[in-house]
Amino acid sequence: MSTKEQTLEDVLLKEEVLKENEIILYNDDVNTFDHVINTLIYACDHTAEQAEQCSILVHYKGQCTVKTGSYKKLEPMCSMLLEAGLSAELI
Repeated sequence: MSTKEQTLEDVLLKEEVLKENEIILYNDDVNTFDHVINTLIYACDHTAEQAEQCSILVHYKGQCTVKTGSYKKLEPMCSMLLEAGLSAELI
């Protein structure tokens, strides 16, 4: 096995191990853009611009990954989104 093949194999293995969890936000017909934006700023520490972009993506695509990281870090954020009446899932 060449050095190049071994390095590629090592990188692929590390990439698989470092997979992070995601909070997925789903579209609904209940919440306003302002409510979604304000909640993302509060719960996920988004900037106003990030929150607005995510809300637009959710509206047009039906869902958007709003935050990635460890489960321990994301769990309270996802709980805040759910408590605010948004449709979200931690995967």
